Amino acid sequence: MPGTSGSIPSGVQVCSLKVDVPQVIQPGAAYQVVRFPFGAAEPTDRFEMHQVVQPDGYVVADWSTDDRSGLIWPSKRGWGMLHAMIQWEAGTATEYRDQYVRDPLGLTPTPNDTTATEHRPPSPGANFFVKSHAIFVDPAVPVALRVTHNNPTPLQLTLAEFKLAIFHAD
Repeated sequence: MPGTSGSIPSGVQVCSLKVDVPQVIQPGAAYQVVRFPFGAAEPTDRFEMHQVVQPDGYVVADWSTDDRSGLIWPSKRGWGMLHAMIQWEAGTATEYRDQYVRDPLGLTPTPNDTTATEHRPPSPGANFFVKSHAIFVDPAVPVALRVTHNNPTPLQLTLAEFKLAIFHAD
């Protein structure tokens, strides 16, 4: 059968999230999950990896206040390519931090498995960053994008994108 290898479908499964509603990020060492709207407000979720009703039955009532709105639940096991774009308002921070994390909310036996953590100095002009990283993903373990900064006061994250592309892996 074209496009398959045995009974395993080939092809890439993608979830692409975007938020342009500013989110207030408190300063300090604690990372905060970036939250994303659902449904028509997101670029694409054909494989239902970012849903109001989550795989464990939890229902997100308000995406803007519930950290669960920042979770992508992979649709299958595989090699996951994570991509993010992060844009901060101007501030006096000397360091902007971001990371990907498996299970940031402690919903599985192995929570808070962080990867691709970056501590960045401010850039000239606006502070716009992009990052990519690859990890193995599993439908039972959600992934998220988290951020923080060391500005003396809260800063707004003005725009963010978070994407997961899952490739078949043996």
